Amino acid sequence: MKQLDTNRLVLRPVTPDDAEYMLSYLSKPEVVVHMGLEPFASLDDALEEIAWYDSILEEGTGLRFGITIRGEDVVIGSCGLLNRSEKHHRAEIGFELSPDYWGKGIAGEALEAVVAYGFHELQLMRIEALVEPENEASMHLLERHGFLQEGLLRSYEFTRGKYDDLYMYSRLNQRKDR
Repeated sequence: MKQLDTNRLVLRPVTPDDAEYMLSYLSKPEVVVHMGLEPFASLDDALEEIAWYDSILEEGTGLRFGITIRGEDVVIGSCGLLNRSEKHHRAEIGFELSPDYWGKGIAGEALEAVVAYGFHELQLMRIEALVEPENEASMHLLERHGFLQEGLLRSYEFTRGKYDDLYMYSRLNQRKDR
């Protein structure tokens, strides 16, 4: 897994040394409310998340980058691909960001870097995003970055004791030399 650099950001692999930073934002209900998770309560929760990042990379089903501001090496969120199907050339994108950085274009900058990586390096044809209908901020972000809403998947996931409807978004690789 390589590092991705943008104008303002460095997206890099997350290590156990980043657990405290991750706990600081993943313990906030407003961050995890649309992720199907309970707010993190301990450093162990963050370490389990990092172990999951390592496992999807090892299995080849995904990868997750820690989002850092260039020159600050503090993880303020993550963005990555999961549920990758090499056979079908598709994956699902996911992201979250500390509320301290909301509204500054950081999530969009990270999203574009990971989409480019998926299309160019992994040769994906399709990148999907699943979004709860109440998560208007994520829907607007995806739409601003060329994702199209395809439809509603009713009772698609069972998380935190309930079934969740999810909108399916996608963006297709438009490169002619694919």
